[in-house]
Amino acid sequence: MIKLLNHSLQTREKIKIIYYSNDKKLSQRTIKVIKMNDSNVLAYCYMKHSVRVFKLDNILAVESIYRKPG
Repeated sequence: MIKLLNHSLQTREKIKIIYYSNDKKLSQRTIKVIKMNDSNVLAYCYMKHSVRVFKLDNILAVESIYRKPG
């Protein structure tokens, strides 16, 4: 998961995440990572059309939106 988040940060590629919010709701988001630290990810969220802070502990899954052929 961290590897894909770092890849998004370095390449500026969009990724999909499954996120469990503080109000106990699951959502799928498409994001572009701007900055990361040990506990948070700062990213542009295409669902909310704004820059958001995501807690790493609340990111349940990460997936590339660019699938490799094969």
